[in-house]
Parts: sequence; structure tokens; C-alpha cells
Amino acid sequence: MPAGLYANIEAALGQAPLSTLPLCGGCVSKVYRLAMPDGSDVVAKLGGTESGLGLEGWMLRYLRENSHLPVPTVLHESDELLVTEYIPNEGGIDRGAQIDAADLLAALHDVTTSTYGLERDTLIGGLHQPNPKSTEWLPFFCYHRLLHMGWQSLAAGRMPKSLMTRLESFCARLGEFLEEPAAPSLIHGDMWAGNILCTRGRIAGFVDPAIYYADPEIELAFSTLFGTFGDPFFSRYQEHRPLRPGFVEARRDIYNLYPLLVHVRLFGGSYVGSVSATLSRFGG
Repeated sequence: MPAGLYANIEAALGQAPLSTLPLCGGCVSKVYRLAMPDGSDVVAKLGGTESGLGLEGWMLRYLRENSHLPVPTVLHESDELLVTEYIPNEGGIDRGAQIDAADLLAALHDVTTSTYGLERDTLIGGLHQPNPKSTEWLPFFCYHRLLHMGWQSLAAGRMPKSLMTRLESFCARLGEFLEEPAAPSLIHGDMWAGNILCTRGRIAGFVDPAIYYADPEIELAFSTLFGTFGDPFFSRYQEHRPLRPGFVEARRDIYNLYPLLVHVRLFGGSYVGSVSATLSRFGG
């Protein structure tokens, strides 16, 4: 038990926990489930002065205030301590949960604005994610997603210079493969199974967002990278928002370059080969 946790929780919420249970999944910060005297359970994440937990709380509030996506209620937020309501997670992402997720994400992607990016920079996997407002998607995706994360990976010693050169050459040809979307859509931004909570074949909540306004196809692509969603999700999603031809054949892999680069920056290893293979496929 971290020293001072009970006192910090009492100072934030006005009551001290009765018991504490560590939770898995805290790759960026330590996470605990706390039983409170009023009968509720809450989740506490612990961090430091540059942990980004305050920003995570802000992103959860943004989703709650600007969409109908189910996310945990934020009870306290600072870089040292984020406290949210506890949402049970029972069972995997079965067919019913995929269909429910399709309805929820299609509604999220219907939330639009006039520019890509966001009013604040955000985080993905604890990494800085710049969000300067832009009226054009392709330059935003090129400079503030692919090249930004490539440069960060290079600086961290996890990407070979030769691969960075190939990435830069590919980005110069990005317009050959992508076109401007109809409008910027609000996205969760980190759509994989570890950030999705389910209960009895339904979505109970989404956690750990990395929000901004984007081409929603980047969210859909990410959901396939680690097998999070499949045919049940996409069949239902297209009832709400039909996909243009070419997503599965090409654009999905191009958009998945970004999460792959995030993983290169974090872990290196086999993800370097995955980026290289994608670039080779498109002549890079």
C-alpha cells in the first residue's frame, strides 16, 4: 500500500477507504480499487507531477460532456491522483458487446467540429500527442501523428535511421493513398480491448482515452490491429456510417502505422518490423 494513499483519498473525497485492492493494467501508473464507507467502489490511479493523470481526467470529462460515450465519472483529478467511479468488467468482447460498441462509436464519430486536433495536447500510452488545430487532415496525420511519433522513436533509439528516412518518403506521398474526410470526428483514440469494459454482452464503459478530432477511420483501423473488433462490429457500424471502398484493402494498414509507431516508441522490437512491412507494401 503506497504511503499516504488513504489520507490523499480522504482529502480528495471527504472519506477514507475501508479497503484497497490492486488492479491490473496500470502500465503507466499504479491502479487500485477502493471500497468506500458510503458503499461505493472507486478506482484510484497514482502518479507523479508529470504523469498525465490530470489530463486523463480532463479527457474523460470531455467525453462525458461532449458525447454519450459511457466513461467513468471523474471524482478527483490531478497528476498525483486520479479517482473515478468503479465500473465492473465481466466477460470479454463477445458478439453482443461488439454490436453495442458499434452503436456507441458510430454515435461518438457523429460528434464533429470544424478542425482536426483539439484545444489541448493529449497523451497516448503516456506519450505526448500534439493536437494543433488544423483545417486539413492529411498534413495533421502526416506531421503530428506519423512523423511526430517516428521522430520520437528515433530519438529514443528504437527506430533505425534508415526506417525513419523511409517513413518520411512515404509521408511525402500520403496523398496518393488517402483523401480528406467529410468532417473531423471526435474519437476515443486508443481503441483496444484493454480499454473496453464489458458486462453481460454489453459495453459498460471505455477508459484510458487519447481523444482528438480525426478521420474516424483511424479509430476503426486501430480496433482491428490487435483483434479487438471483427465482423459483428463492422456490420453494425456500417448501418450507421457506411465505409468508403478501400478501407480494408489499404487505408486500414496506413492508419495503423500510427499505433504501430507508438508501440515502436514504447517497446521497439518486432513493431519495427511491422512498420517496415507496411511501408514496403506501399512502396516505401
